[in-house]
Order: sequence, then structure tokens, then C-alpha cells
Amino acid sequence: MPDLSARDREVLAFERAWWKHSDAKDAAVRDRLALSPQEYYQALNALLDHPEALELDPLLVRRLRRQRLVRQRQRQERRQHR
Repeated sequence: MPDLSARDREVLAFERAWWKHSDAKDAAVRDRLALSPQEYYQALNALLDHPEALELDPLLVRRLRRQRLVRQRQRQERRQHR
């Protein structure tokens, strides 16, 4: 599997520290990464499945994986209760 690209590293670094910026997150994504929020979250979600991302920043990737799993479970529960 190829190493992470510079863009991939930027996305992870941004996610690790976005709260340090005074901007709203969506605006900061546009300004700092030149991505739409949708493109950013798609890229970030794809990175969570890359072993290289886990190796680069295990705490961040594991935390985001847990959050993703919680959201998936919540969606499944809502579907089952309809």
C-alpha cells in the first residue's frame, strides 16, 4: 500500500488541530486545504481505513474510528425503529 500523500498528511494534521483556529471548521477547511467540507470529510473518512494513517497518528485515527462506529450504530438503530 502506498505511503500517505502530502494532502493526506495535511488532512490529518488539520483534523488534529482545527479547534486551535478561530474560524468555523468548514471555513477553515476551505481556506487552509482548498477543499469543500464534503470533500474534506470524504478524504478524512477514507484515511481512517489506511494503516499508514494509523501508524502516523494512532490516537487521532482510533478516536475518529470510534466516533464513526458510534454514528453508524446510531443510524442503524434509527432505521430499526422506523
